[in-house]
Amino acid sequence: MALIVQKYGGSSVADAESIKRVAKRIVDTRRAGHDVVVAVSAMGDTTDELLDLANEVAPIPAPRELDMLLSSGERISMALLAMAIHSMGFEARSFTGSQAGMITDSQHGAARIVDVTPVRLREALDEGAIVIVAGFQGFNRDTRDITTLGRGGSDTTAVALAAALNADVCEIYSDVDGIFTADPRVIPKAQKLDHVSSEEMLELAANGAKVLYIRAVEYARRHGVLIHARSTFSSAEGTYVLGEGMKNPREAEGAVMEEPIVAGVATDFSQAKITVAGVPDVPGKAAEIFKIVAKSGANVDMIVQNVSATGRTDISFTVPKADAAGALKALAGEQTEVGFQNLIHDDQIGKLSVVGAGMRTHSGVSATLFEALSAGGINIEMISTSEIRISVVLRDTDLTEAARIVHTAYGLDGDAEATVHAGTGR
Repeated sequence: MALIVQKYGGSSVADAESIKRVAKRIVDTRRAGHDVVVAVSAMGDTTDELLDLANEVAPIPAPRELDMLLSSGERISMALLAMAIHSMGFEARSFTGSQAGMITDSQHGAARIVDVTPVRLREALDEGAIVIVAGFQGFNRDTRDITTLGRGGSDTTAVALAAALNADVCEIYSDVDGIFTADPRVIPKAQKLDHVSSEEMLELAANGAKVLYIRAVEYARRHGVLIHARSTFSSAEGTYVLGEGMKNPREAEGAVMEEPIVAGVATDFSQAKITVAGVPDVPGKAAEIFKIVAKSGANVDMIVQNVSATGRTDISFTVPKADAAGALKALAGEQTEVGFQNLIHDDQIGKLSVVGAGMRTHSGVSATLFEALSAGGINIEMISTSEIRISVVLRDTDLTEAARIVHTAYGLDGDAEATVHAGTGR
């Protein structure tokens, strides 16, 4: 008997029929002799609809009350799922995040998990029940308020529960069959990966891949949780995300895995570029600029500084589009102090990233990327690298075609088109 934690996203429980289909999968797992704990998201687009409603009644909704509102979506889906399981003859008990012992800090809307005390879940499992937990939410002991974990919070809930309960595997279900070499909506001939390292998955998630959220992958890596990304709509095995020292469940005993040179190609349309033009080329100015940006709350991704020939230089950097306005306002307020000439904002960019642990030991990976883009007539505006990643910024209108060209150049195309069951990726 294994203890399996399963997570189902919004598209997996979008309506009554979907909930019954998920309930059957859960019951089948229980019939196979396993203990089951389930983290569930709100139905379909419920969270977005609640956000829209909140913004209609208040231009800036109070953070505490917004968390109270948004946490209701998961409570609805958890109760309905438990009811569906009961109707199939199995006992199921639903728990809110606070009842499940998901203890967080006090940051409303983006709370971090600080402890998990799943006492009631253990009791329910010991009594033979299937456990259903509302994802995305927790409880702060100091304020005694409900909190939410932010986007991807249900993935993080599932992984945190798996770690706290010492589960054998954490299965993350979505509407695609696993983790692919690229988004199959962008590149139909993307191939499903048998496995991927947590290091590679962190890079893919950070650079636009949407099947798993970066916080959940990082939590799993830190706590030694085996993730199995698979489809709600198929019984086929998906993709295992392996932390350091983990064995691929598909591999024969004693087999040695060789990391692929390139595991995947990720695309990201969510970035904007800010150029601080005419910066005095003296020590300390870059530090001043990025201190101002940091105080605005913007998360900087890529940075490029031009070579100075006139005593002044340009510094360009990318941030999430949602953070750009705050960063621009903060910089403009310090223009005289810093001494730069003007600001340029460009939100018509896209980021293309190539990720693979094999880059460490194989030469020519970057040459293949740049030759492929050159042959396609696609111009590169910025470049950033890590040990296992190369990222480039392009015009957003070129990004999809660039991804297809690069995917082909690395020999990642499959023979058949990938199946996307519901069309959202979650």
